[in-house]
Amino acid sequence: MEIKILDTQKIDEEVANLFIETINNKPNCILGLATGSSPLGVYALLVKACKENKVSFKQVKTFNLDEYVGLDGNHNQSYRYFMNHNLFDHIDIDKNNTRVPSGLNMTNETAKQYDKEIEKAGGIDLQILGIGSNGHIAFNEPGTPLDSLTHIVTLDESTRKDNARFFNSIDEVPTHAVSMGLASIMKAKKIVLIATGPKKAKAIKALVEGDVTSSLPVSVLKNHPDATIYVDFEAASLLNK
Repeated sequence: MEIKILDTQKIDEEVANLFIETINNKPNCILGLATGSSPLGVYALLVKACKENKVSFKQVKTFNLDEYVGLDGNHNQSYRYFMNHNLFDHIDIDKNNTRVPSGLNMTNETAKQYDKEIEKAGGIDLQILGIGSNGHIAFNEPGTPLDSLTHIVTLDESTRKDNARFFNSIDEVPTHAVSMGLASIMKAKKIVLIATGPKKAKAIKALVEGDVTSSLPVSVLKNHPDATIYVDFEAASLLNK
């Protein structure tokens, strides 16, 4: 696991260039995508690069990490809506090649099919992640088994509070989500994680200085052979210099 401490603009540029390089080297690559504020700058740069004919998504397939249970893809807080609005609607990708877990009629049994779809596609070549203030990745909350596959999650109260800013009130934030598991994520060939802002500082300190433990889901990345953690100066503020 490699740690890179950069300003936010430089993080976005480096990660976007990594995606562009991956696609150009393998036009039919499989990308693992995330939602939330962390990847927005990267997605904006990918849209710009596509419009400038520096990269094409025509053969690319994508799999998103998670989705709220109870929201369909037309809800403005669903992650399908997020991906369409922030990326898919603005690039030359075939939306039939984009997968976001369904938030409707999902059970732990049907969730397992998502891992099989990824495996059938050939596995994820490059996975982007954000991190929650409690150290969750995707919606794998503290206590999630390190060997977990795609599953239904009960959202931690801190996660719901973090996400309440996107809704009219915390009462509207769903209590459950379907999420790729920690073992699902670890199958990606290469992983990049973006952590920015002071709210992420405690989790980053625990990641860098602590052990691998289910109480800090992000710590599983220490066991990955090719994981890079991009951290801005605020998120790195508690690290031992």
